[in-house]
Amino acid sequence: MFLLQLVESVNGISNNSGTSALSNSDSTKMPAKTSTTNFDGDSERKYASTSHDKVNSTQLASVGSSSSTGKKKQPVIFDNNVPIERTTQLNADHFQLKEDQGSSRASSSAQNKGSMETLSSDISQLSIERNNVNVAQPLPEEYKPEGWMLADQESGVLSQLNLAIVGHVDSGKSTLSGRLLHLLGKISKRDMHKNEKEAKEKGKGSFAYAWAMDESTEERARGITMTVAVAYLETKKYRVVLLDSPGHKDFVPNLISGATQADAAILVVDASTGSFESGMDGEGGKSVGQTKEHAQLIRSFGVEQLIVAVNKMDAIGYSKDRLEFIKVRLGSFLRSCNFRDSAVTWIPLSAVENQNLIKSPSDARFTSWYQGSCLLDAIDSLQLPSRDVSKPLILPICDVIKSQSTGQLAAFGKLETGAIRNGSKVLVLPCEEVATVKTIERDSSSCSIARAGDNVAVILQGIDGSRIIPGGILCHPGFPVPVANYLELKIRVLDIAIPILIGYQVEFHIHHVKEAARVTKIVALLDKTGKPSKTAPRFLKSKQNAVVQVTLDQAVCVEEFSKCRALGRAFLRSSGSTIAVGIVTKIMRQDQH
Repeated sequence: MFLLQLVESVNGISNNSGTSALSNSDSTKMPAKTSTTNFDGDSERKYASTSHDKVNSTQLASVGSSSSTGKKKQPVIFDNNVPIERTTQLNADHFQLKEDQGSSRASSSAQNKGSMETLSSDISQLSIERNNVNVAQPLPEEYKPEGWMLADQESGVLSQLNLAIVGHVDSGKSTLSGRLLHLLGKISKRDMHKNEKEAKEKGKGSFAYAWAMDESTEERARGITMTVAVAYLETKKYRVVLLDSPGHKDFVPNLISGATQADAAILVVDASTGSFESGMDGEGGKSVGQTKEHAQLIRSFGVEQLIVAVNKMDAIGYSKDRLEFIKVRLGSFLRSCNFRDSAVTWIPLSAVENQNLIKSPSDARFTSWYQGSCLLDAIDSLQLPSRDVSKPLILPICDVIKSQSTGQLAAFGKLETGAIRNGSKVLVLPCEEVATVKTIERDSSSCSIARAGDNVAVILQGIDGSRIIPGGILCHPGFPVPVANYLELKIRVLDIAIPILIGYQVEFHIHHVKEAARVTKIVALLDKTGKPSKTAPRFLKSKQNAVVQVTLDQAVCVEEFSKCRALGRAFLRSSGSTIAVGIVTKIMRQDQH
């Protein structure tokens, strides 16, 4: 099957209405750097260049020059079959800052300076010139992880599960998250009392648990979640990172940025009469509700395991018939999104009444017919996806936060591949600077090592904090992530009101980045087997599969889906709706576009 076989999520997805296109500039600010390790800064994003670790244009153009390290060179064959020389793979000690504890401070400083200079020299050998896109990326097979990266799970340490909480606005996501945290002892009595008092004073007494997640003044005033709130809890099996996502359609971009980190998801559904229907069909049944859009998106993120939390069962008198109606209607839609029935767990509950959250329900109206699992047991039944610890480091930066322990700025995100520890060298993109890991924090506590799957805050030294931005990347210096704005995609068009034409303006979303873009070419339609059409269509309509090319106004950190799934899943939005989902199949240069 065409796109399902590649993205495990796209083929069969439907819905979402699209209206008029956005109006954006047609100019391209930065040339693509697809098959090269060059990383040009775009013309509108200027960064101060003060760090001695800056990988500058002079260094990036020096591949043919003699190496100061005296390393043996080897030929590398590029796309045009012209052999170019480069130095051999970076030594492992360039990735880890090593200090001789027995040497003097002056000697240690000299060694560190020499290591930094050698590292910058080695990085410079990985590129031939700034605009040459025929330079091959280092092959992942060349990377050899160090022993500490592959260490077995430490005794007594729980595995981390990243769990997104999604669903229609007012379905009770934040209340459910807050109630879970309170029941598991993650909210102190003092904080809970404060929330209850302040919520009652503002006439929002029922929001007390939600305010454990919605902490900003605006969120509390409006009574809705606007950003992805992060909280931590522990079960018997997992250390769970809760990603409480906004339900309002205006904040879907925030959901995309935050929930792309998810290993699994809880889709919260409001069981009350009328509310469930609005979540499916939108207001008045004339649009697509956020229950559907969130289900589509979460599947497109690569999430395969889903818990459907049918909330507010108390509002319908714990009716079994109502639950069965919801399961039939929503279950059919989830199957159309390619969720397997065996991977979907249905948990009826009431967050407000504390029924079926961390233990079996106690209400007689509920227990008379329900003997299934509680929500906490359902979470423990989830399976962890495989972690790519043995690959080079890739950490997409979700946000830049202030460390609660040190007050310093930190890059926050989930390690998609590889591992880091204190002292590790990382390449910061898109600013192209090498920095050193000073401290790693997990749930506000310091840790010495982080591996693929961990959500951490990384404090860096040797770089100005303003150079670290959301949507950037921390990666292995020897295996840089491409930065580009000319891309080829395979997409699945959702339900749209206006056909997609060449020149169509869209919001392009990928991992934690949103960028203005336009469709510059419709290459081909794809049938159900993935076979392309012989002639290119003039436009795309609902539920079609296609290959398209897009141009972004400014370059972003991106990778082909086949090489890194987390950096290769793309979403196209217009006028507040998601109009297509897909994968990056090719990173292109300007003259190929």
